Amino acid sequence: MKLLITLFTVVSLCAFGQSANRSSGAKKTEILWDNYGVPHIYGRTVEEMYYAFGYAQMHNHANLLLRLYGQARGKAAEYWGGDYLHSDKIVTMFNVPERVQKQYGQQDPEYRKCLDSFVKGVNAYAKAHPEAIGNEFKQVLPVTSQDVLAHSLRVICLEFIGGGEAGAARVMPPGSNAYAIAPSKSASKKAMLMANPHLPWENFFLFFEAHLNAPGFMAYGASLVGQPVLNIAFNNHLGWTHTVNTIDAADRYLLTVQDDGYVLDGVKQPFEKKPVTFKIRQPDGQLKEQTITFRYSKHGPVMESKDGKTYAFRFAGLDSSSPAQHHYMAKARNYQEFEAAVRKLQLPMFNIIYADQAGNILYLFNGSVPKRPEGDWPFWQGAVDGTASKYIWTETHPYQDLPKVFNPPSGFVQNANDAPWTCTYPIALDPKQFAPYMSPLIPLRLRPQRSINLIKDDASITFDELAGYKLNTGMEAADRFLDDLLAAVEKHPDTLAMQAATVLKAWDKATNVDSKGAVLFAAWFDQFNPGMTAVPWDPQRPVTTPDGLKNPQQAVTMLAKAAQQVRQRYGKLDVAWGDVNRFTFNGKDFPGNGGSEQYGIYRTIYFAPEGRDAKQNRAVAGDTYVAITEFSNNVRAQVSLSYGNASQPGNKHVADQFKLLSEKKLRPALLDKQEVLKNLEEKEELSIEPGQ
Repeated sequence: MKLLITLFTVVSLCAFGQSANRSSGAKKTEILWDNYGVPHIYGRTVEEMYYAFGYAQMHNHANLLLRLYGQARGKAAEYWGGDYLHSDKIVTMFNVPERVQKQYGQQDPEYRKCLDSFVKGVNAYAKAHPEAIGNEFKQVLPVTSQDVLAHSLRVICLEFIGGGEAGAARVMPPGSNAYAIAPSKSASKKAMLMANPHLPWENFFLFFEAHLNAPGFMAYGASLVGQPVLNIAFNNHLGWTHTVNTIDAADRYLLTVQDDGYVLDGVKQPFEKKPVTFKIRQPDGQLKEQTITFRYSKHGPVMESKDGKTYAFRFAGLDSSSPAQHHYMAKARNYQEFEAAVRKLQLPMFNIIYADQAGNILYLFNGSVPKRPEGDWPFWQGAVDGTASKYIWTETHPYQDLPKVFNPPSGFVQNANDAPWTCTYPIALDPKQFAPYMSPLIPLRLRPQRSINLIKDDASITFDELAGYKLNTGMEAADRFLDDLLAAVEKHPDTLAMQAATVLKAWDKATNVDSKGAVLFAAWFDQFNPGMTAVPWDPQRPVTTPDGLKNPQQAVTMLAKAAQQVRQRYGKLDVAWGDVNRFTFNGKDFPGNGGSEQYGIYRTIYFAPEGRDAKQNRAVAGDTYVAITEFSNNVRAQVSLSYGNASQPGNKHVADQFKLLSEKKLRPALLDKQEVLKNLEEKEELSIEPGQ
């Protein structure tokens, strides 16, 4: 398994107040590495803390970090060959290097110091430990602040926002869960937050867990590798998490080409052209040059599709995004300060789910939503008429236009990548009050239904119960359809289906490592489609529909087919889920649990076959970072990072949390320095000279 550690979104954490004076409590800035490879950083100043954060990311992810920064420059093909040319073309076509030069100058001075310090730490590690870095990655050095901004822009805007339109490096599976629980629904009468992004277990999607401390500042959380900040975090007062939202911030326009131009409002317009020469490293090390001429319309960059049609692309957030938003989110000590940070809308996508010590909870449909002249969600999902200038938007909606739920009577907010309308239950938002293209009106998938059903009737949720809900491996699909399937077998008996029914009757309807029946039910449900339900999804009953089987006899035939497949592949019908699905990498091999969201599993983990004829699957995406936080007088949290906190070859923390993952266990977040010292693996003291 290619296991590289890198989310969701660029979240910046900088000063928790003004830049601190040097502390007499520490002679040098320290990195205390705990026994799970998490750096607990104690900076003499906020700037030194970020220096150490850059240093620590290199310690655990140097090769990956430098590769990502090389790609963000648009020079990856020059460094590593033609496989990276597509990445370079996208970065160059959207003028990322030029944009970040301007963006760097526009950074808030307070935040720019943090960014520069992070970069100095990256370069300092490379200078101090050249032997730890792959030779092919050293050519990227030294890293600049513009490289880091370019990486953030590439990941958030070109991959997360625009990838579906312009062709992402990899299509992301649906993912991410979040809960915020109000005191009225909490057994301790303290607000709680559950953070749980789901992303591929490779490349820039990987998370890095860290604990950042400086005078007046503390934050614990996870960052996508290469980001100069924590993307998902909590401090002593509040916390937030993100989920990928149903936002449309990227549009594709179908152009009518005429001669060497395009038609706009009935008039032929010339393409703006920009020739760029790329250097491409050959297998023998030689560099071959290739010149590509990029074209631009008034809509944006232009590309031709495989079907010969010509499209132009327009992405929101390219010029307004900045890590500074999360800088101020982390600096906040209360809801008012947090909201002031979020109002900046410098994070162009992602839901925000929030909780704080005062007991407030929040759901916000955050992002840069274009102000469009007309049309609903389906209209803007397809190719837009590129001949009409009225469809070329120039503004985005302000904060007050975005869907938001603050302290609902239900006592909770949630998101499992569903539209904002179901962020709590009973439903609190009316889609008619928002722009018709803001978010879709579509059937609620089974995983979001599971999310709501797990907690909606629990009036007093304990910390351990919230952790249990997060780790729940039950199939909502089984809760919904298994009883109907078993009844169908009784009504339409079939020898093989009856044998399968015996296994399913004894099954726990979960995907634990020892669950026998999950493999069989999944094989049946893989043949299922929405048209087979007796009761389709009903927006008036959003968490109990669809339900029932329209054609019971067809369902029995499907079960017999599933049983035949399972028996042929595994030799028996009652094969355990964990015997088939594994957490495996580099000699580590543990039985898996959880599964695809299509079954309505909240513990979402995606497994792929080890090979074409393999009888086992390995985890490749899904559950990544988990944090359960309670905002009592002394904040408490339990955490995990599925694939471990390192990707660098030889680092012992690559995949070292697979055992915890297999056992469905979390570990305490070490927030007190004395607790860190009790679990200390390594201590580093950094000598940071002024101006370094």
